[in-house]
Amino acid sequence: MTVFRRELAGYFGTPVAYVFLVIFLILAGVFTWQLGGYYELEQADLRGFFTFHPWLYLALIPALSMRLWAEERRSGTIEFLMTLPISTGGAVLGKFLAAWAFTGLGLVLTVTNWMTVNYLGEPDNGVILASYLGSFLMAGGFLAVGSALSALTKNQVSAFVLTFTASLLFVLAGFPAVTDAISGWAPEWFVASIRNLSFLDHFDAITRGVVDARDVLYFLSVIALFLFGSAVIVDLKKAD
Repeated sequence: MTVFRRELAGYFGTPVAYVFLVIFLILAGVFTWQLGGYYELEQADLRGFFTFHPWLYLALIPALSMRLWAEERRSGTIEFLMTLPISTGGAVLGKFLAAWAFTGLGLVLTVTNWMTVNYLGEPDNGVILASYLGSFLMAGGFLAVGSALSALTKNQVSAFVLTFTASLLFVLAGFPAVTDAISGWAPEWFVASIRNLSFLDHFDAITRGVVDARDVLYFLSVIALFLFGSAVIVDLKKAD
């Protein structure tokens, strides 16, 4: 909790938080009412809004996660952090939860879109709620990947590029064009395995309104795996 409070307060002590939130909310509005074709579809829902979330996170979350450890190592404050009476795992978890909570705040601020859709029609609010849950879990997956890759370098730009590249692979793994290309030469079990690694595939399943435990477990497993990797990397890099 000490690291969590320190990190969350740190976001609002810099322009990063406000720039992130403003861009996130502007793009959320554009995706909902313009690119999502809400009025053309003549159907009260937020499908257009959630369809773009993997790509929205792909652009914004690497910018948020790149400072998690790279900045600590560049400025030398990681030595102070490691002298606190907490474990490496506790520090990793605290920093991750602060970033996840901050991203969750951005999602909460988009609730005005949900209210507007309810004013304009009668949407299936269960599907929308499930989609918010899926989006929050997917954001956690992106952040966990970013945490591990940020711990690898002192350079925030390098951390951004690494996180963007890895996150893009997680998204594209379930893209029809990719799976179709693989299916031309690979066995079906391999194609299915690649598809099952995709954030896109599991997120789409949740946005259909069916919160399958397997999809939730997938995102939680990705988060746990990369946070464990973060802790291992931070321990190994302490001397750098």
